[in-house]
Amino acid sequence: MSEPALDLYDDELVLHGRIRVASNATFVGSIGGVAVVYKPVSGERPLWDFPDGNLAHREIAAYLVSEALGWGVVPETWLREGPHGVGMVQRWCEVDPAQEAVTIVPEGRVPDGYLHVFDGVGAGDEPVSLVHEDTPALRRMAVFDVVVNNADRKGGHVLEMADGHRYGCDHGLTFHSEPKLRTVLWGWMGSPLTDEEVAGVRAVRAGLDGALEESLSPYLAYWDVEALAERCDRLLAEGALPAPRGDWHVIPWPPF
Repeated sequence: MSEPALDLYDDELVLHGRIRVASNATFVGSIGGVAVVYKPVSGERPLWDFPDGNLAHREIAAYLVSEALGWGVVPETWLREGPHGVGMVQRWCEVDPAQEAVTIVPEGRVPDGYLHVFDGVGAGDEPVSLVHEDTPALRRMAVFDVVVNNADRKGGHVLEMADGHRYGCDHGLTFHSEPKLRTVLWGWMGSPLTDEEVAGVRAVRAGLDGALEESLSPYLAYWDVEALAERCDRLLAEGALPAPRGDWHVIPWPPF
């Protein structure tokens, strides 16, 4: 007899450990042999600037927008019951430790294939530079972050796959109706959008007049969805990746 089909929404979620460095309760587990990350809503810490809804809902919304873009920036993500109540569940992605999409180098020594972001001081008071790779896969993530208004794109939130694909994780601080973009992926600022990037943003904008808006409505306030549409319109009108604006802190802290 054939094995029963795996149901990622209803089959038992077994926990194997907790990720202690995470700011919110984050667990590693499995569902029928599929490795997952589980973040229960009950383990979220309140944030003054994200008072509407919960972080788990924003993570689901980020996955839906990633799918609408067609780029697979966010691993498969869904909402379900778990050992600590309803929470976000996401497929675990095993990174390639030999790759570094975002890294720290001695000041001014930008490796070939990387872009400079900012200079600073390292743990030993040495001058350093933060850099990130100049690849289409990572650049798609930068466009995605502009669209979803990601307030927390740290270097550690980029997952380097062995085949060169780049996944992003930890998207709870997204979709605010006010400008909140904080990212370490500023290396392309001012760079014109590619045809692929324009097509992806247009697909999201079109979806906000139909199926995508319906999919997002259980997870985001209507004003956050309206702001998402406005960001798409602005990005398409400007035709280039934005540069930092105003006095808002544009680099997450810590950057990793």
